[in-house]
Amino acid sequence: MSILNVNEKRIADYIQAKRPPVELRDQLDLGYSFKNNEVILFEIRPQWDDESKMNEYPFARCKYVKTQQIWKIYWMRASGKWDLYEPNPTVADIHSFIETVESDKHSCFWG
Repeated sequence: MSILNVNEKRIADYIQAKRPPVELRDQLDLGYSFKNNEVILFEIRPQWDDESKMNEYPFARCKYVKTQQIWKIYWMRASGKWDLYEPNPTVADIHSFIETVESDKHSCFWG
């Protein structure tokens, strides 16, 4: 298994553990994308004015910077723009990213 596959597996396992019960997933669910050394975590919810349409609402992003061998962490502002997560915008590995999102000391990811 390549390092990318290990990292994606860690993210997939984390999201699976955080997903709401099956009976609630049509109203709120969690998902992720893992492409080009970038992870995006998002909520999946019905569109506010048309519940037949499901939308993804990103809330956390982590991008690997190969030249520095670090992962940069971002959070989604209400404006829809990504900001570096301060005061600790970088981590050494995906596990540390998950720990940062889970602890959410500044209420940027989970409100």
